[in-house]
Amino acid sequence: MTEETPGFDEKPDVPSDAAPEDAAQAESADKAGSAPAGDVTDVALQAQLDQVRTALNERTTDLQRLQAEYQNYRRRVERDRITVKEIAAANLLSELLPTLDDVGRAREHGELVGGFKSVAESLETVVAKLGLQQFGKEGEPFDPTIHEALMHSYAPDVTETTCVAILQPGYRIGERTIRPARVAVAEPQPGAQGTKSGSEDDATGAKASDEESGGPEEG
Repeated sequence: MTEETPGFDEKPDVPSDAAPEDAAQAESADKAGSAPAGDVTDVALQAQLDQVRTALNERTTDLQRLQAEYQNYRRRVERDRITVKEIAAANLLSELLPTLDDVGRAREHGELVGGFKSVAESLETVVAKLGLQQFGKEGEPFDPTIHEALMHSYAPDVTETTCVAILQPGYRIGERTIRPARVAVAEPQPGAQGTKSGSEDDATGAKASDEESGGPEEG
């Protein structure tokens, strides 16, 4: 019976003709095989955790993108809803503008009395609730984007093209113009500014001449 020598560690069998590199690889394999199982488990769990984190980040990014798209969709729907409402109101109120013009003319001539006055005021209240706004005043500068000039004249007391009479008021809903204000405009008198400037220059020159000569001659 063979006795085991104390302290002798068995090593993997290596062929006698094996190269030193093969012997090193066999020894490494033996050490790897004897590595603790807990280390291998930790490595596997860490890899799984990294995969879960990556998937979570991807899902979070997808959710944020969907939320942004949904908010944009809600804003677009709300904007379209307001636009459709304004268009519908504008189409309806456009048909009522001739009636509102008749009411305005009757008020100017003092004919808005009795039951007709109550009906007219009720109509104006309703259209105002729908967002209809009247614009156009005498004396305001002419703006071709909101005014339509039906009459033209010259006036010495204006410095720019000015609305001097409102023939028909304009109407708008929000920023949408339903009908431009139809007006009579007046422009500055041709040459008026030049004549005025010439008169001022003549007066200034005469004053300077008098100062140089010691004042106007007494006759």
